[in-house]
Amino acid sequence: MTAPSRRNDDTPVGAIRPIAMGEMASADDLIDFNRKRFLRRRPGRVRPGTPGAPRRSSALGRVGPSPGNWRRRRRVPIPLRVVLALFVGALGYYGFNVVQVYGTGRSDQARPVDAIVVLGAAQYDGRPSAQLAARLDHVVTLYGDGLAPLIVVTGGKQPEDRFTEAEASRDYLVERGVPSSVIVLEGEGRSTYQSLTGVAELLAARNVRRVLVVTDPFHSLRSRMIAADVGLDAYVSPTPTSVVSGGADVRRHLMEAAGVAVGRLIGFDRV
Repeated sequence: MTAPSRRNDDTPVGAIRPIAMGEMASADDLIDFNRKRFLRRRPGRVRPGTPGAPRRSSALGRVGPSPGNWRRRRRVPIPLRVVLALFVGALGYYGFNVVQVYGTGRSDQARPVDAIVVLGAAQYDGRPSAQLAARLDHVVTLYGDGLAPLIVVTGGKQPEDRFTEAEASRDYLVERGVPSSVIVLEGEGRSTYQSLTGVAELLAARNVRRVLVVTDPFHSLRSRMIAADVGLDAYVSPTPTSVVSGGADVRRHLMEAAGVAVGRLIGFDRV
């Protein structure tokens, strides 16, 4: 009698590793049926498909980290880094000058001096503008406190004007009780630098250098620095009743800070 035939089973059978007594087979013991041998997973290796597992690059054909865990750092070009450094430095330098302009305008250096110098502003046919009047009112107070025996008023005029800023200032002070004999006029300057240069020449003839400059708060730092630049020993006493306020005051502070920043680099006579 013929024994029944068995159906052939093509399933590959891998080699079986003997397990020592007391040892249990674990999931790390994997069977490679193609190579017919056991593969023990190396410690620390991450199973494919889990977060952070290496992936195979289809373009390069090599294993690399996933995009979420590794990105190539892009280097900033050197010219761009230089430009950014210069920009940050310029911004810091400008901010430093803004702080100084603001701080000087809020400080009063009033003290006994040889002369009080009031910087000019707009006048209308011999009548000081509200801005100039606020400066002159402060001069009347300082003179009344006996801080100086001499007052210098400054400012020229536009081609169509009949009066200079200095003449309008003198008349305003005389009307408020200041003797005309103590008032000296500098009526040629059409800028802060020109006016203070003229003041320095007038006072040099009197052997006077120590002055107290009166102007608006936003204008105080630049005025003091220009006065020192032309040879005067200068202090500032900003008018406490300036009519420049609000947004206009902010804009003037920012503009003055730019002027001071540039003047420090190239000279105030060029600003």
